[in-house]
Amino acid sequence: MRPDLVIRKGKYAYAVEVKAASEGRSDRVIPLLSQAILQAQAYARAMKNVQPLAVVMVRDVSQPLMERVQRFSERYASGLAIGVASRGGVRLFIGDGLGALNDIASLDNVPPSSRKQLSYAPSSNLFSDLNQWMLKVLLAPEIPESMLAAPRVKLHGASELAAAAQVSNMSASRLIQLLRQERFLDEPAPELRLVRRAELFRRWRAAAHRFRRELPMRFLVPGAIKERLRSLLSNHNACLGLFAAAEAHKLGHVHGVLPYVYVESFPGMAGEPWHELVRPSPGESAHLILKVSSAPQSVFRGAVLVDGVRVSDILQVWLDVSEHPSRGDEQAALIQEKVLGQILGEVD
Repeated sequence: MRPDLVIRKGKYAYAVEVKAASEGRSDRVIPLLSQAILQAQAYARAMKNVQPLAVVMVRDVSQPLMERVQRFSERYASGLAIGVASRGGVRLFIGDGLGALNDIASLDNVPPSSRKQLSYAPSSNLFSDLNQWMLKVLLAPEIPESMLAAPRVKLHGASELAAAAQVSNMSASRLIQLLRQERFLDEPAPELRLVRRAELFRRWRAAAHRFRRELPMRFLVPGAIKERLRSLLSNHNACLGLFAAAEAHKLGHVHGVLPYVYVESFPGMAGEPWHELVRPSPGESAHLILKVSSAPQSVFRGAVLVDGVRVSDILQVWLDVSEHPSRGDEQAALIQEKVLGQILGEVD
């Protein structure tokens, strides 16, 4: 009872079980992959400091097969290392330390414009919700603790990133693969360190402004707006955002803009009682703007407490205000000058 291969590179070691499929059909490959996973796990348990790796060799590989394997990995084999390879040299590996083995350049029947997208699937979005949160974890050691709620540790691989960010190993592995493919990682440095940051943050900022779900609201009962706002933030899963958050961080620059409040959903959408708020009637002015983020994990996990009020982290504030029409560029420039200059690079 022993694996087909034992492979090692640096701190990574795998017990490998290899299966062969005569046809590149998913109904043949997936069962073989499942069997290989079970056998590789058994071999790895009998060895020290070795992880299981299941591999299926096929004659030909198609795009639908690759997509099916990746969906199978995400749904049923999260955190496990797997691979599919063809005689023609096409390779798809998922797992810590395996990204360099991937090669889909010769994938049959796939136009060049589709190959890059396939290599990223199913987590093709570098700035998905969890990916934005993990990027904040990677940057946390460079940001004051009072401005970003995230662990501050040196990270050396996907498993350490997953533990620090409290996400699955698979999610962390996919982010690292994406960063590596886009040349945003300092390699071969032992620690996970982001490089080419000006380009990274330009793209992150653009991604952060793709979705705008905002709702102007006013308090049902009149009163001091600041006190009502503090009570609102204390009683609901919400946090202060944009210019009001910048002011809470002692970096306020633009005044007269309604306070933004991040919520997971608009009142009434999830059954949460927001009785203190109503939509303004015609002719009435709003007291605040509720905003549903397209990246709630990143927003709420990174939020910090400032004088007892939950406030968006400073990086989130920079992302959000940078393209706001109410002098957002000036507010972003101040944050960049005072806090984030060296972190962001020469982004403009």
